[in-house]
Amino acid sequence: MSIAIAVDAMGGDFGPRITVPAALVVLREMPSLRLSLVGDESLILPLLSRLSSAERARVSVLHTTEVVTMEDKIAVALRQKKQSSMRLAINQVHEKTVDACVSAGNTGALMAVSRFVLKTHADIDRPAIMAALPTMVGHVHVLDLGANVDSEPVHLLQFAQMGSIVAEVLDGIERPRVGLLNIGEEDIKGNDLIKQTDELLKASGLNYIGYVEGDGMFKGHADVVVCDGFVGNVALKASEGVAKMMAGMIKTQIARNWLTRVAGVLAFPLWKGLKHDMDPGRYNGASLVGLTGIVVKSHGSADVASFAQAVRVAIKEVEKNVPALIHARMGHDEKSGADAVSAN
Repeated sequence: MSIAIAVDAMGGDFGPRITVPAALVVLREMPSLRLSLVGDESLILPLLSRLSSAERARVSVLHTTEVVTMEDKIAVALRQKKQSSMRLAINQVHEKTVDACVSAGNTGALMAVSRFVLKTHADIDRPAIMAALPTMVGHVHVLDLGANVDSEPVHLLQFAQMGSIVAEVLDGIERPRVGLLNIGEEDIKGNDLIKQTDELLKASGLNYIGYVEGDGMFKGHADVVVCDGFVGNVALKASEGVAKMMAGMIKTQIARNWLTRVAGVLAFPLWKGLKHDMDPGRYNGASLVGLTGIVVKSHGSADVASFAQAVRVAIKEVEKNVPALIHARMGHDEKSGADAVSAN
């Protein structure tokens, strides 16, 4: 199966010096992969000089010097920068010259441009940002992580339906456990948004397990956790901050004196395994689910290894044809949920 991925080479904190080598790592892993690198060719072409002739034949460069910066407002990205590397990469998905787009650029701009160019499926009101986060027993898919900060109960229901479909097809889970992120597990906890969403989820036909607290999300209590984008983004950034704090504290404690340094050397295999398991790069690549095409958002500060992982996420979604599955099943699932609510 031949797969083509458009890479916004100019996106992120480091631009082509990270995005291009990362994409080439995956190109070498997958002989059937084709890349369209979108950005300033004067910066991209020198990074392709070591490719073999066969590899170079699978890489094209779409030149543009226009870039959506991290500081650009959404209106600027939509109306003024129509030739940006981000916009041209997404356009290729719409034109079906590629199967997916990967960008480490401005999240708000990426969501707005993707929604404008690709549109959402007919049965979906809003797309959501969905990513896998590490847990004590594997990983959990969480959405929304920042696309929607004023969601209604019906939007959270749709997020749950999309999340369940993605977890099923990507992880092979027959009926993923879906939880609703809340400040407690008791029925009385939560605001009106949470309580109304809880009622919809109970009637949805999903494998809904009820409320999940923040710590339960990382203990593996659910396969999919649903939340409003404001809450989800805060939870994501807080968890990343805690992981970095723990790593820094461990490093400081090991360096305290010669005895702790010796202990650190002896425990090196343990720290190495822990670092691997908690490495955010292993889970880099957030999907913009609900769109008619595949767009994957990478961390802006991603290094080569973690941006490459975002490209792999896009490839997996292409292989599983995630947008088509969501489109095919959402209408039926939504109707079933609505019927159940009416019956109650």
